[in-house]
Amino acid sequence: MINYLFSDLDGTLLNPAGQVSAANVQAIQASQLPVTLVSARAPIEMLGAINALHLTGPQIAFNGGLIFDYQDGQIAPLQMAPLEHNRAAMLLTLIQTKFPGVSLSCYTQDHWYTEKVDRGVLVESELTGQAATVTRYQDLFEDDANSIFKIMIMTLDHDLMQRLATTLKQLDYPDISVKLSGQTYLEITSKDAQKSRGIAFIMDYNHLKRAETAAFGDGENDLPMLKAVGTPVVMGNADPSIQAVAAVVTKTNAEDGVAYALTHLLTEA
Repeated sequence: MINYLFSDLDGTLLNPAGQVSAANVQAIQASQLPVTLVSARAPIEMLGAINALHLTGPQIAFNGGLIFDYQDGQIAPLQMAPLEHNRAAMLLTLIQTKFPGVSLSCYTQDHWYTEKVDRGVLVESELTGQAATVTRYQDLFEDDANSIFKIMIMTLDHDLMQRLATTLKQLDYPDISVKLSGQTYLEITSKDAQKSRGIAFIMDYNHLKRAETAAFGDGENDLPMLKAVGTPVVMGNADPSIQAVAAVVTKTNAEDGVAYALTHLLTEA
């Protein structure tokens, strides 16, 4: 019996407009099951979904790099795994030098930073409702309090994205995780920022057994989460390689696939 739900946001719980649909809200509330959002997004970009679903328990940001409570309008960290400062600085410089055509930005717990507002930043801003702060990356690293949780790269050039992903993965640095999120995003986090790590924290926090848990996802960065739960549910818009790990494949995020799974596919789980 499923007693707890985990869900990715982009491409999963959120529709293509970046919103939690009324159908998904209704189905989740009707299930009366607790929900933890497990996202590559920053906490500030998750608040719309948290508020729409009236969630009060621990949530997982930055692919597991930050586990936090959101209470009384405040983000309270429970567990953190930021990038090491020197590594983050080196990676930002490398990407700027070798791949100047991509949209590049980075995140601390509470802020989104970029050195230039380009098309990618504008699209992301429209999607998340957040505005990037323009600053020199060098200035961020002068303050040790600026923990960098995620470096984000965006491009619509799929060949360029594959070259970038290959280059970063071939560096084989043991302290970072490099994952594609859909076809247009690539995210770099600490190696300890794994969705499965966040799942394990929440399962221990709530004394859950694996068989009691289900998770919804659609991307490469969701694989650790999907493999960590009892019932992995993969979206119809996911790549076949991601769907291969599913216990259940539901409809697409544009078709309220989370709601469809809760009302039609998981009723006997």
